[in-house]
Amino acid sequence: MTHLVTLAELDEDKVTPGVLGFIVFAVMALAVWGLMKSMNRHMGKVDFKEPAEQDASGGTEAKPQRG
Repeated sequence: MTHLVTLAELDEDKVTPGVLGFIVFAVMALAVWGLMKSMNRHMGKVDFKEPAEQDASGGTEAKPQRG
């Protein structure tokens, strides 16, 4: 019975995150997951291909822009 008494004692110097720490971590994880999902959706809408410019000779070769 004395073993159970020692397990029930709380160490006042020990700091643990507890339930509040878990809830904060879970909310942050859900927020990051939502942001990543939104970023993937927005990146899917982006068109990375540049349209070909027509030069004076009528070709479709694109020229680099300076500026």
